[in-house]
Amino acid sequence: MERPCGEDADVSSPTDLEFGSLANSLVLLLEAAKTELEHDQEAAKTSLATASSILQLEIERRLRAKGSTTGGLAGWQIACVRSFIDKNLHRTIHASDLSAVARRSTAHFSRSFKQAFGEPPHAYVVRRRLEEACHLMLTSSASLSQIALSVGFFDQAHLCKHFRQGFGQSPSNWRRERESSGGPADFRAPGASSAA
Repeated sequence: MERPCGEDADVSSPTDLEFGSLANSLVLLLEAAKTELEHDQEAAKTSLATASSILQLEIERRLRAKGSTTGGLAGWQIACVRSFIDKNLHRTIHASDLSAVARRSTAHFSRSFKQAFGEPPHAYVVRRRLEEACHLMLTSSASLSQIALSVGFFDQAHLCKHFRQGFGQSPSNWRRERESSGGPADFRAPGASSAA
């Protein structure tokens, strides 16, 4: 890691320098998002998502350092797996795909994933698909069939089955309720932890 210019070697500990670098990165990302918000909303969303990921990884790293379980995934593995899943929701994602991203054997990866995310890989992928489906139902006029395919469900019936299991109602009823209330919506399926 590079030292900030003009700093003496013994003034700051490696932890302080690491935190300073992290904080500086977050400030730059948030400033970029603020600037981009008016001109390029997609770029602003990307900056905010990156800042959020950095914060989440730092929180997870500090929790592990305070004595949480060993054998889980490293921060870079969590970030890479999370990114891979989000970029590939539209297609079939196998545990072997995820274990290759994390550079672990499939069996070891599945145990480590559950430790890091609190649920098995398949359950996490289904939850992310449902969250993205919710987002699309509220932000687009696409049909449920189109949304189902775009987030990786086989068809509308497959989406409906998982949606009922997660939310206790059909996606069309959920969408209608949110559209009529006009209020903010929680895209997370019940029981989903915000840490994963």
